[in-house]
Amino acid sequence: MTTTSRLLSLLSLLQSRRDWPGSVLASRLRVSDRTVRRDVERLREMGYTIGSTMGPDGGYRLDPGDELPPLLFDDDQAVAVAIALRTAPATGAGIGEAAVRALGTIRQVMPSRLRHRLDALEVTTVGGPGDAAPTDVSLDVLLAVAYAIRDRETLRFDYVSGSGSGTDDRQPLAPRRVEPHHLVASRGRWYLLAWDLDREDWRLFRVDRLQLRIPNGARFAPRTVPGGDVDEFVSARFKGADTNDWPCRGTVILDLPARDVLPFAGDGSVTPIDERRCSLEAGAWSWGALAASFGRFEVRMEVVGPPELADAFATLAERYASAGTASA
Repeated sequence: MTTTSRLLSLLSLLQSRRDWPGSVLASRLRVSDRTVRRDVERLREMGYTIGSTMGPDGGYRLDPGDELPPLLFDDDQAVAVAIALRTAPATGAGIGEAAVRALGTIRQVMPSRLRHRLDALEVTTVGGPGDAAPTDVSLDVLLAVAYAIRDRETLRFDYVSGSGSGTDDRQPLAPRRVEPHHLVASRGRWYLLAWDLDREDWRLFRVDRLQLRIPNGARFAPRTVPGGDVDEFVSARFKGADTNDWPCRGTVILDLPARDVLPFAGDGSVTPIDERRCSLEAGAWSWGALAASFGRFEVRMEVVGPPELADAFATLAERYASAGTASA
């Protein structure tokens, strides 16, 4: 092993766990304890902060430093980091440009086998339901779906229900046959946009609920998503509408300053009126849901319009009053 290869191997070991006895490092690298000490000094000169532990089992540990030195990843870690960077715009954290630059840096040094895996994973990031909880998705399943999209192969899978508190409580539904078209990342969740062959319609599937069947089915000619824009189409589906807009929209005046409303406005529009009040225009899939969403601010408000929103507030008021009477 050359000195460079040995240093990289040593760095990889130090990154994998906190403390390493010097004798164990020497054994893993098949060198002497003295060589390990010299290599540790070389890494320190390169900017890595490596501490020493004393005693009969004395060794080394990789500590945080003042600057970020070069890092080493195994294959799955490298792909996972690249996927996270690719889906960064969906977080809404304003790091899209930095994520693109970081992704380019990582991809440039990736071996070809990893670049092929990453390049197969074309992702559309869209905003989604604000109360959706993030889910864990198997990297193997994610890549298997991505390969089927790239190769235009029909996917066969069991789609499990979302009931129950754990994976053991989920019950498989009817097997599905779909033409997979796009992977969509939205606020911590992964979705598959596909043409359902049995239902002859477009469907969105949660990737964490897919139980893939092997092998894939026949190849297919890709269809065009209605409207031609995946982001617009999926966003409309999230809203329960045919277009990317809420079917019910209304405006209220809240007795709150705009700065207190903005963090919770979602895709609504906040307009300051004075130091103590602002207007909020927002949408929902029903008038009742819209009225309830305004009610979460728990302050005095005035309905600007439309009349359907005022009627929804009156209906909710009756229901809440009845619920309060029943529990008294």
